[in-house]
Amino acid sequence: MKASLHTSLGPLTLDHPIINASGTFDVIEADRILEADLFSDFPFAAYVPKTVTLKPRTGNEPPRLYETAAGLLNSIGLANKGIENFIVEDLPRLAELLVPIIASIAGESTSDYGSCAELLAGRDEVAAIELNVSCPNVELDGRALGCDPERTARAVSLARAATSKFLIVKLTPNVTDIVAVAQAAAAAGADCISVINTVHGMALDPWTLKPVLGHTSGGLSGPAIKPVALRAVYMVSRALDLPVIGMGGVTTAQDVLEFLAAGASAVAIGTASFRDPLLAARLPGELRDLMEIRGISSIGQLSGMA
Repeated sequence: MKASLHTSLGPLTLDHPIINASGTFDVIEADRILEADLFSDFPFAAYVPKTVTLKPRTGNEPPRLYETAAGLLNSIGLANKGIENFIVEDLPRLAELLVPIIASIAGESTSDYGSCAELLAGRDEVAAIELNVSCPNVELDGRALGCDPERTARAVSLARAATSKFLIVKLTPNVTDIVAVAQAAAAAGADCISVINTVHGMALDPWTLKPVLGHTSGGLSGPAIKPVALRAVYMVSRALDLPVIGMGGVTTAQDVLEFLAAGASAVAIGTASFRDPLLAARLPGELRDLMEIRGISSIGQLSGMA
């Protein structure tokens, strides 16, 4: 028996369930630096570019990255070129990829989500839109919009009114009840839920005993947060009749297998790509092996097995 890795996210048909997490894999730069011909042999089943906002952002004060035990702290501050520059400069090149493009957007205010979605609504290059409500929002004094179910619902409603494209809502784990936020997003028109983004954290310089990040605190990613992410996928997938994208600490095919068993339809690789940019090229074959030795013939059979 040869296991099938095909899966789907709404109208998106994927050759296998492994995609990238936004902001962790720049295919244009990676193709140039690695000389790996990524545009004709892309390792992910769909591509999620770095999150863009309505206006360009310079991001947070450096240092922005710090490695911890089993993880990575980042405090990028959504540095990006702005959505109009993204459309003009990046989308034409990204359209050459042979996989669906999932554009990721965020807002400094709730209304920005509708504005950004409207700008992408007519772009044939974009197969789906990810609403990143899990990063700090100016309206909430620096807290993630996704901490508030009502604000989350408002952002989703505005985006839903602006486009008929498949809408993915990416949630923060830094809440008391992530299921309540997911339910609010679903009620407002989300087609898919993505969990989780980073967990709040900080680190001190061992000599000065001062915060090592320029912004004091940041988001923890990597293997350290896998149990938190796995639980979120399990809880959200059980509560909603929507596809779920799981992410958070995925580094091996066994991790992918577990996220799928917890209820995910697709699994995103994030921090692990910094250590091994071509990790995703190996994982589908390794995942198939793990499925076959367990007698699992398809992603549909595996998804939700837990």
